[in-house]
Amino acid sequence: MPVAHYENFPVASVLLPRKLRRPIEAIYRFARGADDIADEGEASDADRLRELDAYRRELDRIENGAACTEAVFNELAAIIGEWRLPLPLFRDLIDAFAQDVVKKRYADYPELLDYCRRSANPVGRLLLHLVDRTGEDDLRRSDCICTALQLINFWQDIGIDWQKGRIYLPLCDLARFEIAEEQLGAGRWSAPWAALLDFQCERTRRLMLEGAPLVHRLPGRMGWEIRLTVQGGLRILEQIRRARGDIFRCRPRLRRVDWLVMAVRALFMQESRSIASKNPTAHGTANDA
Repeated sequence: MPVAHYENFPVASVLLPRKLRRPIEAIYRFARGADDIADEGEASDADRLRELDAYRRELDRIENGAACTEAVFNELAAIIGEWRLPLPLFRDLIDAFAQDVVKKRYADYPELLDYCRRSANPVGRLLLHLVDRTGEDDLRRSDCICTALQLINFWQDIGIDWQKGRIYLPLCDLARFEIAEEQLGAGRWSAPWAALLDFQCERTRRLMLEGAPLVHRLPGRMGWEIRLTVQGGLRILEQIRRARGDIFRCRPRLRRVDWLVMAVRALFMQESRSIASKNPTAHGTANDA
């Protein structure tokens, strides 16, 4: 279950409390390993699905208290038991990656969101379980952040996904902006293409901002980790829009200057909350409704 991948967003970074790094790394290794089965190498679809079924069987062993066949899964079992993590969230991840093997197109935005519900949202929910923040509103905002991050990866990797035979842009949106699939394969930019990416980036940005208040509910350094994650996603969206959607010639990625900007903006998120808490009338009160 490899971990050697470039990531836009921090994974178990030094910002996190030491006690959380081990469980977060275990969750990440599980998700990345399963994702690699669906994405990497030259295996047939049947072989990929067979390997993902092996992951499901390991989860069954964990649920039944039986020893796993590989040491790395026994470590995951210990983490799940110690932190009381819900197994269905791990199963959702496997279901999403298995879907990647067999489903290459998405008819509309709701269909894509359903994929994100299983491919991305479980990770955020698992992190909330680690810090005991599992109220309905916290889970909802976490889902917004995680879905937005998944969508951002789709928008920056359109060319890469095309090479794997996949299109995550909803087909109804391609039709609305009069974009043929062949344009993706040719890597051809056009004004309608820029408008399509602007549309996708804007609704993804709104989704991220809907989830952003969660950072003020998270304790200490975990809150700072997610602040940077939110700002990283927003920064990538800015790069896509600045390039007018031409992700074919320049795939957006975070560089040193971006991390500096993200850090400043993350600090501003904290300062904004502090100002609001000192002056509750600045944004109205419950009695104003």
